[in-house]
Amino acid sequence: MTPIRPTSRQNLILGLVALCAPLGDTCLSRGMTTLPAISLAHPMSLLGAVFTPWIGAGIALLIGFFASYLTALSWADLTYVLPATAFGNVIVALLSKYWLHESISWQRWAGIVLITVGVGFVAHGPSLTERPAAEAHASAGPAQEAGGGQVR
Repeated sequence: MTPIRPTSRQNLILGLVALCAPLGDTCLSRGMTTLPAISLAHPMSLLGAVFTPWIGAGIALLIGFFASYLTALSWADLTYVLPATAFGNVIVALLSKYWLHESISWQRWAGIVLITVGVGFVAHGPSLTERPAAEAHASAGPAQEAGGGQVR
């Protein structure tokens, strides 16, 4: 069996998965540093925070992450898509250091390197588990067998 290679459009979706979450998280952090501490006892302050520009941008980017993540899961296995999110650790560290001016210890950098190397080992598998035809037919379910849905 030859492994199924993702198309350029699918690679773009994986790129969005890898970029939108760390960019969104960084925007949320940037926005929250300009506000006083928020407590769940005062929900109106939380609602007010949502409408600040940096937090609004962060929420929009995280919605983009979630949409691209769901899209990727519609054509690939979780074990293929999830490693794309792990590269976000590198992006978050770089944005935190150079944009938010946070200090990052050597232990955190070492952890990021270990995670990234580990993801490199995991990422070289097929994007979709190939199943024998009989198993794929059995997992389709009665509605799809009767023409009520599509099988990927």
